[in-house]
Amino acid sequence: MISFVGAGPGAPDLITLRGRDRLAAADVVVWASSLVPEAVLDHAPAGAVVHDSASMTLEDVLSVYQAHPDAAIVRLHSGDPSVYGAIQEQIDWCVAQGRDFEIVPGVSSLGAAAAALGQELTVPNVAQSVVLTRLAGRTASSMPERESVTAFSAHGATLAVFLSAARPAELAAQLLAPGSAYGPDTPAAIVVRATWPDQRVLRTTLGRLPADLEATGARTTVLVLVGPALAGRPHPAARSNLYDPAFAHGLRRRSRSGSTAGRPA
Repeated sequence: MISFVGAGPGAPDLITLRGRDRLAAADVVVWASSLVPEAVLDHAPAGAVVHDSASMTLEDVLSVYQAHPDAAIVRLHSGDPSVYGAIQEQIDWCVAQGRDFEIVPGVSSLGAAAAALGQELTVPNVAQSVVLTRLAGRTASSMPERESVTAFSAHGATLAVFLSAARPAELAAQLLAPGSAYGPDTPAAIVVRATWPDQRVLRTTLGRLPADLEATGARTTVLVLVGPALAGRPHPAARSNLYDPAFAHGLRRRSRSGSTAGRPA
């Protein structure tokens, strides 16, 4: 079995219980030292064969799978493997080779960044959508034109931009391009190495984003969040309907006074 395991954002205790158990039972582990802290490997047995994929190609990784047809293999990906995890090409190989595989979800750096900021990303009457995207760089050929940062900025939703810290001026230019719902004063946040021991969190605005992002000196494991939901202060009329006394649903009914009434036993 090949298990594609989400290692979480960094902290070793933010891997899921299932991911920890897969690591504990692994014969072979393939991990990226540049993206996953070595401390996560403490969950693996001492006798496991460990390969660092930081310098490996896809073909190198597949050759490890090929060489261990009967082993319990864990391919350890940062965050959640379904988001920029490059697992589809590995899944295709497993299907073609008739190899059993599974995907073990992980805690995304998006959730970790929101926790570090201490706030919700979907605020009623402010932003009810979160878009995960990235700048098109060397991978521009794989980026559909309609999914550019510029295209998404027109919606004014909470935008989570991955893998783009190395080009702060270009990122800001696309976020503030004509037609954007954002402006120079739109709140933004930079979270570097969320949940790692050296985590850094910086609140800023789109106008200051290029300089602040450049000043961090960080190029990898950086998430940039943008949108009015990041204002970092109480939002007027931002209460959710879900727990409002005047809002009824399948498990709660509204009384005439507007307060909820419990169902009869």
